[in-house]
Amino acid sequence: MDDIVLAAMAKWPNVPHCYGWLALDARGNWRMRDECAQALNLAGDVIRNSTLLGFINRNYLCDDKGNWYFQNGPQKVYIDLAATPYIAQILPDQTWRLHTEQIMPTTTRVWILNDGNIVCQAGQFLCQLDDRDIAIFLETLSENQQSLSETRLLEFMEASPDAASEFNISARISDLDVRLEKGELISLMRNAGYCRQPRQS
Repeated sequence: MDDIVLAAMAKWPNVPHCYGWLALDARGNWRMRDECAQALNLAGDVIRNSTLLGFINRNYLCDDKGNWYFQNGPQKVYIDLAATPYIAQILPDQTWRLHTEQIMPTTTRVWILNDGNIVCQAGQFLCQLDDRDIAIFLETLSENQQSLSETRLLEFMEASPDAASEFNISARISDLDVRLEKGELISLMRNAGYCRQPRQS
């Protein structure tokens, strides 16, 4: 957290929190949602100012109730999440980078969702892959050291949870093979204890 933020928190400890005005979309864009966007349930305007983006990324945190927020000086600005708290992209060298510009640490689990999106657990980060990189990810899939065919992937997608556990499909993520599992975003977020749309209680 920035020193200027810590100083502001100490100086004004009781500033009301803000809800619904900032969102993270499924491609890792921060979006400002004004009253009109909130009323019409619109995504909001993409924030493009590099200085502001850096400030948000450095002060992006989670509270003890699983609500993600941006500490804007003394004020917590709670985040509406389109997917997971972090969004990843695949760089040309096959490294995965989070939307906060951090290089993603070692992946321990990876899931394909019913809608085809990819979510992984990497250290403390639960992140969904930018959908524009899914094709690159699918090219890394293998089973028993053989490239995975589209037919076999569809069989995995259509299999019951018990049947899916019998597959031995792995994905190559940053030079590491990780077993592919099936999952649901709601369940993954619930198991992590995260809230996608914090609101004042």
